[in-house]
Amino acid sequence: MEALEILLKHRTIRKYKSETVPDNLMEKLLKAGIRASTTGNMQVYSIIHTSDPQIKQKLAPAHFNQPMVLQAPHILTFCADFNRFKRWCCQRNAEPGYDNFLSFMTAAIDALLVAQNVAVAAESEGLGICYLGTTLYNADAIIEILKLPRGVVPITTLTLGWPAEQPEQVERLPLDAVVHDQVYRDYTPESIDRYYSEKEHLEANQKFVQENKKTSLAQVFTDIRYKKADNEYFTEKLLAVLKNQGYINTSL
Repeated sequence: MEALEILLKHRTIRKYKSETVPDNLMEKLLKAGIRASTTGNMQVYSIIHTSDPQIKQKLAPAHFNQPMVLQAPHILTFCADFNRFKRWCCQRNAEPGYDNFLSFMTAAIDALLVAQNVAVAAESEGLGICYLGTTLYNADAIIEILKLPRGVVPITTLTLGWPAEQPEQVERLPLDAVVHDQVYRDYTPESIDRYYSEKEHLEANQKFVQENKKTSLAQVFTDIRYKKADNEYFTEKLLAVLKNQGYINTSL
C-alpha cells in the first residue's frame, strides 16, 4: 500500500497472534524508523525492543496491565536519549550542554518521529500497532525495568505484531476543527457544538456516558479517564524523572 492509503486506514490493534515478526522484517521496520527527521541529525533517541516474556511481565504493571503488553510478541519502547550523544561529545573534547528541558523536548520529539515511522512501516507490511500513552506516566518504573541510564527517558511505546482483530476505525474530529488557515481561528460556542456533535452522538460514546453515570462525554474525560488529580500526580512523577535523568538543571 502507498503511504497515504496506509495512514488513512490506520486502526489501533489490541489483540495479536502469537506469531513473531521475522528478524529480517523487524530490521527493515527499524531501518525505516531511523530514517525519520531528527534535530540537527543528532539522532538523540534509542529504541528498546522487548520480546522476552519475563521482561514483558515486568513491564505490564507500568502500562496499567493492558492485555496487549503480554499478548503482542514485540514491545518497542522509544526513548529520548542524550546519553550516547553526550558520551561522543566528551570523547571528542567537546563540552555538552544538554542538561536542560529544551534538550529533553528535542530528544522526545526525535523519539516520537521515529516511533511514527516504525508504525507506518509496520502497517504497510500488514502488521498492527498500538501506542501506549502510559509510558510517560510510569517512566520511573520503565527506566528501572529496562535499565536505562542517566540521560535516557522513555517517551512512548508500541505494541507490535500480526493482528488478531479488525476493529472499526475510531472517529476523528472534522478536518476544519483542527486545521487553521493562515492564523489561529479561535473557537466559538457554536463551532464547538458543531465540531463535537458527531463524536457526542455516536452510539458507543453515548453508551460510554451512560455507563459512567455522567451527563456528557466531556465529563467522562474530565472525571473518569484523565482526572485533574491524576494529571497532577503523574506530572510530579515525570518532573522527578527528568531531574534524576539529568534534564532539569538544578543550578537554575
